[in-house]
Amino acid sequence: MDRAGSIAARFAALSGEPGLVRLDGIHPLKHALRFGGVVELAVSPAKAALLDLARELCPDLEDRLRDLVLEVPPSLFAALGPPPPSPVLAIARRPAIELSSLLTSEGTAPLLLLDRPVHAGNLGAVVRVAAALEAAGVIVLGGVDPWSPVALRGAAGLQFALPVVRLERLPGPIRRPLVALHPEGPPLGVEPLPAGALLAFGTERHGLDPALRARADAVRAIPMRPGVSSLNLATAVAIVLWEARRLLPSSTRAG
Repeated sequence: MDRAGSIAARFAALSGEPGLVRLDGIHPLKHALRFGGVVELAVSPAKAALLDLARELCPDLEDRLRDLVLEVPPSLFAALGPPPPSPVLAIARRPAIELSSLLTSEGTAPLLLLDRPVHAGNLGAVVRVAAALEAAGVIVLGGVDPWSPVALRGAAGLQFALPVVRLERLPGPIRRPLVALHPEGPPLGVEPLPAGALLAFGTERHGLDPALRARADAVRAIPMRPGVSSLNLATAVAIVLWEARRLLPSSTRAG
């Protein structure tokens, strides 16, 4: 088998291995590298162009990308799947997450709980907001996989910047106060969010599961203009996380 065939075979083998994810383009790859992700293989049909792009977008990673990325023929690159937004594809290992520690830790940063999200791209946008505003992590109940290629593109690979996990049901015990976001609760800004809360968001169409809402220690609503029925999930998360961040002393925001 020639070099190109060997790379193709390795890419195919890694793509089917549990615990590994595909990174489409330079943005997911750069965040995997910046936040300690283990990249098993990265290929490009135009390595010089990729390094030029890295020099512009992530100069801190140019040398690492030069050593990591293997150049492959354009025909082979095209055969590896749908074309990415920039000329690089990679396979990386999903970080191990200790769920019990995440749920029982007493940090001040809020933790997100997303109940049955349906749009992978929007879910990725939530992860991106959560990483930017220093949430403690993102837990997805059912719904789509937050580590799918579409969600990874939507988050620009920032799943590697904080714990992100999908579960079928919420286990116990949970040491953090559970706060349900629901239109019938007291509005944000009137009653403060508890520090270190587990913030539960439902879908735009169906809202939060009634059983999950009943389990909540508190309910909060995002004040909105009358006649506006809902917000995009990522927008709602951004508003609530910003309010939670505003209430924390700067020295504890990443706690």
